[in-house]
Amino acid sequence: MRLIADTHSHTLASGHAYSTIKEMAAAAKKRGVKALALTEHAPEMPGTCGLFYFQNLDVVPREASGVRLLMGAEVNIMAPDGTVDLPEKTCRELDIVVASLHTPCYGTEHTAEENTRAYVEVMKKPWVNIIGHPDDGRFPFDYEVLVKTAKETGTLLEVNNSSMRPASSRVGTRENILTMLDLCRQYEVPVTTGSDAHVDADAGKFFYIEELFQYCAFPEELVVTTDMEKLKPYLNCFKNGGL
Repeated sequence: MRLIADTHSHTLASGHAYSTIKEMAAAAKKRGVKALALTEHAPEMPGTCGLFYFQNLDVVPREASGVRLLMGAEVNIMAPDGTVDLPEKTCRELDIVVASLHTPCYGTEHTAEENTRAYVEVMKKPWVNIIGHPDDGRFPFDYEVLVKTAKETGTLLEVNNSSMRPASSRVGTRENILTMLDLCRQYEVPVTTGSDAHVDADAGKFFYIEELFQYCAFPEELVVTTDMEKLKPYLNCFKNGGL
């Protein structure tokens, strides 16, 4: 299985990342990646960029080093009602939107029922394309509900390479991802692949993902990042007449 798109990464604009747009694109190119999403953390993440950053992304060329750039955001799910930290109008104008749970923005005090509701509510937003790293045991939830809702709403579920690093602060990620993939296979729900790179050395790097797909023999037809034509329908820029 050859992965040609990375739908989740960060540049130094996110505050706790370390490489520029050009550095990320060049690194992705070396790894054979054809499309790279630069999804900076939305404003409620400590140290990241502000609202105007996302409102001004039309000035950024959508190609660098021969790699198609998808300029977007990783919005923070702020509460069980699915509230996020960028306005709907801004999100609709981005190429791609990833929605994720992060401890600084959402906390860890919510119940499994509340966490499940948060994912369900955010997936109802048609401009949210991807659920980012739904693998962290610090946020327990119902995986079957997640997968069924993703199918109903046309939302991609992410397999996150960074989550499986030995130094990752996320908990129980490999086992959780395997649970999700088993359900995705059962219900025929597509997934996407994100490096979640915060430095160019990791851009387009899928070492742990590739091993996991091989381990569980996950079907290639359910991985949208093996072919741009499979990925396009899930992107806001494609829905808006671009790409």
